[in-house]
Amino acid sequence: MPAPQSAHHNVVVIGGGNAGLSVAGRLRRYGVSDVTVIEPRENHLYQPMFSHIAGGTAAPGMAVRRQASVIPRGVGWIRDRVETIAPDTNTVMLESGARVTYGQLVVCPGIQKNWNAVPGLADAMATPQGVSNYELEYAPKAWQVLSSTRSGTVVFTQPAGPATCAGAAQKPMYLACDYWREQGVLADIRVVLVVSSPTLFGMPMIDRELERKVAEYGIEVQYSSELVEVDAQAKTLVIAGVGAYSGSGGVSRRSLSYDVLHAVPPQSAPDWIASTGLAAVAGNVRDDGDTTGFVDVDPLTLRHPRYPNVWSLGDAAATTNSKSGGALRQQTLVLAKNLAAALAGKPLPERYNGYSVCPFTVSRSSVVFAEFDDRYQPKPTIPFWRGLAKERRLTWVADRYVLPWVYWNLILKGRA
Repeated sequence: MPAPQSAHHNVVVIGGGNAGLSVAGRLRRYGVSDVTVIEPRENHLYQPMFSHIAGGTAAPGMAVRRQASVIPRGVGWIRDRVETIAPDTNTVMLESGARVTYGQLVVCPGIQKNWNAVPGLADAMATPQGVSNYELEYAPKAWQVLSSTRSGTVVFTQPAGPATCAGAAQKPMYLACDYWREQGVLADIRVVLVVSSPTLFGMPMIDRELERKVAEYGIEVQYSSELVEVDAQAKTLVIAGVGAYSGSGGVSRRSLSYDVLHAVPPQSAPDWIASTGLAAVAGNVRDDGDTTGFVDVDPLTLRHPRYPNVWSLGDAAATTNSKSGGALRQQTLVLAKNLAAALAGKPLPERYNGYSVCPFTVSRSSVVFAEFDDRYQPKPTIPFWRGLAKERRLTWVADRYVLPWVYWNLILKGRA
């Protein structure tokens, strides 16, 4: 049997999603040579479109392109899976047995979705009543089920702890409610939303807009709660109070029968990061929870505090911001410019400002556009125009049509 191959690259990027490809494209634009991405998947997915697919406002094919077709020009691609990293020897070990050494390493494999963390949840997703907008395989099923529902109880859940664009759990709910209202059946459907926080989002101006839509649709909200158990056969679930928000220290449990369950799984850093020595130390509390296991970084420069040739961004990084694809707009620019400066022996010129964004599709033609920093303070793209956070048709057009075009044609090439 031949010995596993080995290779060396100036810059190795782990992860070929939004973060990995956009930062690789920027590095090439800044003149950095020999940039290679490690990514096992054959297809590239535009995850913000999953909510539109689950809500019936987009076709599944609009979220998928061949990975080979979106790799930025001049960037290499190793189609393999990472097993671990040895940062002391600048080595990445791959599932195939190959080893890749690097001069600089960017770690951005995304977040891990833990469907088995809630007893019975994985089994529920295998039934006709279990759906989600957090996996492409479940999103088309979600719209088939939601659009055919005419009565009963439909439960939407949002997990506690770190999650990628946690507010996306609410998007198919608003799209479905608007559809049910159009069909004249909304009054016959009990819609329940389970959120782990004491408010719908955490910014007063956004909470007011979402509370208005919740009242308009007659949605019942279970605040400071999370899904802890599902019995798929009996079509029942258990929700419990989140002690960190309730302040009581006790955990109340209550059962609820459902006809449809739209669930978002608990999420965490990929398990293999823990073995690398790159993970954030215990006690780092960021992004609404203990993010131990995520890649440790200086939240301003995105550089690892113990290994100066290691960087991280996106959902896998222990940054202070709310995790979202929109946060990468600033992060890729900061990281690419700082890494290029480090290669040239210059001081790091950029600082990440904690920006993140969550467009809430609150109807089939309008969006509430939440832009904020790591303290949940408004951070509008257009300075001083806080009115962008109001429900608007304009932001629906941007979210549904403009941003996907920008993503495929500019962001993944490192140009936006």
